[in-house]
Amino acid sequence: METPQIFDRRLLRRRLARALVGAAPEFLMLRAADDLADRLAGIRRDFPRSLDLGSPLPDFAHAVAASGRAAPLRAGPLAAPGVDVVAEEEALPFAPSSFDLVVSGLALQWVNDLPGALAQVRRMLAPDGLFLACFPGGASLVELRAALLQAEEEICGGASPRVSPFVDLRDLGGLLQRAGFALPVTDVDGFTLRYDSMFALCAELRAMGAANALFERSRKPLRRAVLLRAAEIYAERFSDADGRVRATIELVWLSGWAPHESQQKPLAPGTAKMRLADALKPSGEV
Repeated sequence: METPQIFDRRLLRRRLARALVGAAPEFLMLRAADDLADRLAGIRRDFPRSLDLGSPLPDFAHAVAASGRAAPLRAGPLAAPGVDVVAEEEALPFAPSSFDLVVSGLALQWVNDLPGALAQVRRMLAPDGLFLACFPGGASLVELRAALLQAEEEICGGASPRVSPFVDLRDLGGLLQRAGFALPVTDVDGFTLRYDSMFALCAELRAMGAANALFERSRKPLRRAVLLRAAEIYAERFSDADGRVRATIELVWLSGWAPHESQQKPLAPGTAKMRLADALKPSGEV
């Protein structure tokens, strides 16, 4: 079955290239890289062969090296400084069991076939290898999505999607299991950014190369009246007392291990030595 084309990958590459030349804002990547460093610090394992998959900036690779492990190979869709292998996240050129660690920062939100990409990562990992990835989740930019949708419906009588969809955290654990990962874990880092206006937020998204890249997007630019009305709605519904507007961001984290016989395994049904009801009784109750 042919993979649905959700995102325009050529457009994404062009925008990423412009963002890298224009010194794209790094604060989201730096926040995620700090979190990656904390996660690696809690793992007492060496990972001699590691890969940074698709991260647009080198901060994830720096976090791996700073943890005392070997600096990872960097693979990305552009021939940019520091990128060792030019490769699409959906068509990876690496052999099975090539790596002991794969990390990815703010890249996998743009793949058209996320289950397929996860399956490829699982295949590239050696037994007991670790996968750690971070990308925007489902609640990100809900305010911008709502304001643009309402404004376009009011003025044009209908609306085209203007903000890219993001994967919901609740779906990711199942995707990891489906790809064959053991001990899958998902969690979310949610926070709020504030801007002077909706236009300031949109300008930052463009500078990051993160504007609308849906394959089925409208090719017509938004009318000025729609943009002005969207900014009004945004300010009316999502502003603080000082007049600045809020933007919700969710960074979802995935982690999973390539199966290995040494890993913890659940007990077989019927082998427990205590009933759950007994374990949940308050202390002293019979």
